[in-house]
Amino acid sequence: YGGDHIKPILQVALDLLDLDRAVQIALEAAKGGADWIEAGTPLIKSEGMNAVRELKNTLPGKTILADMKTVDTGALELEMAAKAGANVVAILAASDDSTIEDALRAARQYGVEVLVDLLGTPDPVARSKELEALGVNYICVHVGIDQQMTGRDTINFLNQIVDEVKIPVAVAGGINADTAAEAVSSGASIVI
Repeated sequence: YGGDHIKPILQVALDLLDLDRAVQIALEAAKGGADWIEAGTPLIKSEGMNAVRELKNTLPGKTILADMKTVDTGALELEMAAKAGANVVAILAASDDSTIEDALRAARQYGVEVLVDLLGTPDPVARSKELEALGVNYICVHVGIDQQMTGRDTINFLNQIVDEVKIPVAVAGGINADTAAEAVSSGASIVI
């Protein structure tokens, strides 16, 4: 990379149900150079905060993201994830501003960061600007599996957002070796 490019963060999402298998994949991913390890929503729903604790205990030097997909009780869910060892907590952009503000207050209290996922947001460009103004740490451009099936393009979505905000933008949803490089050249700071 030349100029002012910062090395992008590679995040591996553990969107499976079995904790033992998730820990094995996390170890392999870390060995392979992953920067952030994500306790995915299915894993958290299956194993609870124990999944976050186990990943943090197994890989204490890695950034652990808890994909809570919080839409209500922002402070409570953020505190829960932070106390379990998460460094970054993902909440949904569709949340009411009061939920996001509560989550941000708790994040400051516990020394963690907040990533806000645009999944299902009706006006992602406008919402991204609002979220940045509220003080979130990261925006995540996310094309869900169901949306991918309808032909929604992740890189096109990323291009709509990346020039509108100054905070780092993550990209998720159907990213592979080819689209990861394209995402980085389009301005993504975090590739999931």
